[in-house]
Amino acid sequence: MDKHINSKQAANLEFWIAIGSIVVSFIATCIDDFPLRSVLFSHLLTLVLYLVLYFHLAPTVEKNGKTSAGPAFLILALITIATLTGAVPTYMATLLSVKLLLIYFNRNKKVPENLLMYDAILLFAIWMLAISCCWMLAANHAIRTYVFAVPLPMILVYLYAVHGLLPGIWNKKYRLLRYAGVMVVVVPLSIPVMLLMLHLFEQHHFYSGIQLPYTYQINEATISIGMVGNTISQLVIVIPCAWSVYKKRNEHTQAEIYTLKTELGKSDAHLHFLKSQINPHFLFNALNTLYGTALQENAERTGEGIQKLGDMMRLMLQENIQDIIPLTNDLEYLKNYIMLQELRTATSPDISIETRIEEVSQDLQITPMLLIPFVENAFKHGISLRHPSHIKITAQTKGETLYFDVHNSIHLKPDNDPEKGQSGIGLENVKQRLQLLYPGKHELMIRENGKEFFVHLTLQLTTNA
Repeated sequence: MDKHINSKQAANLEFWIAIGSIVVSFIATCIDDFPLRSVLFSHLLTLVLYLVLYFHLAPTVEKNGKTSAGPAFLILALITIATLTGAVPTYMATLLSVKLLLIYFNRNKKVPENLLMYDAILLFAIWMLAISCCWMLAANHAIRTYVFAVPLPMILVYLYAVHGLLPGIWNKKYRLLRYAGVMVVVVPLSIPVMLLMLHLFEQHHFYSGIQLPYTYQINEATISIGMVGNTISQLVIVIPCAWSVYKKRNEHTQAEIYTLKTELGKSDAHLHFLKSQINPHFLFNALNTLYGTALQENAERTGEGIQKLGDMMRLMLQENIQDIIPLTNDLEYLKNYIMLQELRTATSPDISIETRIEEVSQDLQITPMLLIPFVENAFKHGISLRHPSHIKITAQTKGETLYFDVHNSIHLKPDNDPEKGQSGIGLENVKQRLQLLYPGKHELMIRENGKEFFVHLTLQLTTNA
């Protein structure tokens, strides 16, 4: 919580510093007697671009989930065009570049589907920052030519290699040879982009947002700088870097997949173990119940109990091995269990068992044997044949949400009872299963005082679509 508050405060501080910088720049430029219309337009454009970055691109990059890269590339294109044409003052382009870098470093790293957008943001931010620094530091003509004309084709080739070419050939034979062959074709195709940038450099040369009375002319030296710089940069920087970056990312992804498979295997094995524990645990309870019923009454009640147990055994054998079953089946299992317990307690007037299990209107699905441990626990600890006891069980659905409550009295076990001080495996198992199968989709509250025990479970279910 504190981290979230500090992050929000830092964002607000950055926002007002940026707005203040734009306002101060506007006032200072007006004082220098530059044309008011040109100054007003350039600073308003800077303000608009910053606001788009702050209110649209930053939240898009920071939120969870896969996001379309189209709007991000459009914003980057607008900033690039505004910087290259001088519509945004050079020092204001620096502010926009820094904002892009902040957006990149605050990105949501858990969404690998957005890597193309993240890479583009970082590379364009560095390029715009380099252009701004060259102009403000009055770098020589050769450096300005290189920085203006060469990085864009480098960026485009890099993005194609990492996000288009390498993913398609990485698992094929001779991938390095394939990669080299394609890049030999792609690099020459980047030359027209470089020549276009040289043309823009010739036609629209600006310094701090104010056009100079002269322009640089494209000549053999300028073209040579662009051609040699582009070729060497592609071969020495882009091609090996793209290969290295994709290889490293792929190894990291494979390591994550291996870890997830290992954890999934452990969880699956553990889940099967938990299921195997639940079945015999319940069978012992059911047999004890039938044994007590046989001692109290005649064979008619025992037969009824055996029938209920048969229905329950059928569900356990047929459906408990499945991952999910209809909620109606699980609730029917619950009703049979409660009726079986009522046979045992029917002769005790001080025992109150109240159930309200509503009919399910939708075809909801649930993992089997999630609800029964709570009811088992209630009858195990909440019923005494010698003291007043009560159990209340309710189950209802609203939409795709199940609301399940168990409320029972508590009776201390005698000191000579072998189960005294043992909570059993049922509740612990169901807690672990809920964490494994319904992470973030359930709420379990268990409360206990000296006389009563309360369980409230809210569970988000799925339909059989």
